[in-house]
Amino acid sequence: MITSAQMRAARALLNIDQKTLAGLAGLSVPTIQRMESSSGNVRGVVDSLTKVVEALDFAGVDLISDGANSPEGGRGVRLKSKTPKP
Repeated sequence: MITSAQMRAARALLNIDQKTLAGLAGLSVPTIQRMESSSGNVRGVVDSLTKVVEALDFAGVDLISDGANSPEGGRGVRLKSKTPKP
């Protein structure tokens, strides 16, 4: 699951616009706009959601879900460490 707030925050961390995210995910700009205008969890075709999550992952964003290892808890986004983990 990904929330619309996570999508917007991820784009902000990457300093990209909706058009760029659409290109990275292989989706249309209106699809990204619809996803980001959702309240709460993004609703849409599972394939489209998967493409967005994979594009953000490839670009270097870690999506943090409820209950994930995060010192502060809750949902959010964070940039991945550039250092490989042992």
